[in-house]
Amino acid sequence: EHQGGKQWYQRRVRGKQALSIGIAVDHRRKNRSQESLQANVLRLKEYKSRLILFPRKASKPKKGDSTQAEMDVATQLTGPVLPIQQSWSDTTARVITDEEKKLSAFQTMRMYRANVRLVGIREKRAKEAAEDDGLSKKKKK
Repeated sequence: EHQGGKQWYQRRVRGKQALSIGIAVDHRRKNRSQESLQANVLRLKEYKSRLILFPRKASKPKKGDSTQAEMDVATQLTGPVLPIQQSWSDTTARVITDEEKKLSAFQTMRMYRANVRLVGIREKRAKEAAEDDGLSKKKKK
């Protein structure tokens, strides 16, 4: 399972330790939303709680290693250990309204882009037109 740096950091797992207990760490990965970050942190917590860590030396177990009773009941898991649970919101089909049929998303976007692009020239023309009106009024007097 590939995880970004923030998930294992929030779970208080060091990078080298994460690699040693079966968590792949990708430093280039970014979390795009807080919800996915929290979901990944919860998955890591659950993974770590289920993990049975055997000591390197049976005679000298270190802090964080599993007890002898846990190691006796350990079995090798095959297949996906913790599959990702996707939650989908149920959306139902609805009838398109007449207002939505009249509205063209492409045309709306093109007009918005044109308005943004032409703001400066339109201001300049309005300013020149106002000056011309001012000059023509002075000539009439």
